Amino acid sequence: MQRLERAFFRQSAPTLAPQLLGKMLCRKRGRQVLRLRITETEAYYGETDTACHASRGRTPRTAVMYGDGGHAYIYLCYGMHEMFNIVSGGVGFPEAVLVRGVEGFSGPGRLTRGLAITRALNREDLTVSRQLWLEDDGAEAAFTAAPRIGIGYASARDRARRWRFTLRG
Repeated sequence: MQRLERAFFRQSAPTLAPQLLGKMLCRKRGRQVLRLRITETEAYYGETDTACHASRGRTPRTAVMYGDGGHAYIYLCYGMHEMFNIVSGGVGFPEAVLVRGVEGFSGPGRLTRGLAITRALNREDLTVSRQLWLEDDGAEAAFTAAPRIGIGYASARDRARRWRFTLRG
């Protein structure tokens, strides 16, 4: 397995999201390293995407999204679920991919609870971190695309975007 490098993460969120499927999300806990295949992702792309946190501009919370691809963006949702996103693209344009599921954990809140991914890891550089990173085993991943979910506040156009990707099989 090979750790994913910065250049891989510098793709746009809609391009990166399906390419993350099948990659291994690695989480070190004590001496143990859990490696779980990513099964579901969603893309969020820029200030004009009304579903994206950056749609209201740069804030202390969203500042990490304006940084270089390959960093973790972890936030609290509904006051109870921490959500793990991977910043994509280059510096200055806000975009990220929400990791919605991995093998054994369906749903972004279950994923973060199961892997102990908390806001303490927000801004973590996934290309060098010893706590949280991604690896590629070289396998090709087949996937399906569908509209994103849980974004009722977004415009009809943005709700209809087929930017949720699920690993087939």
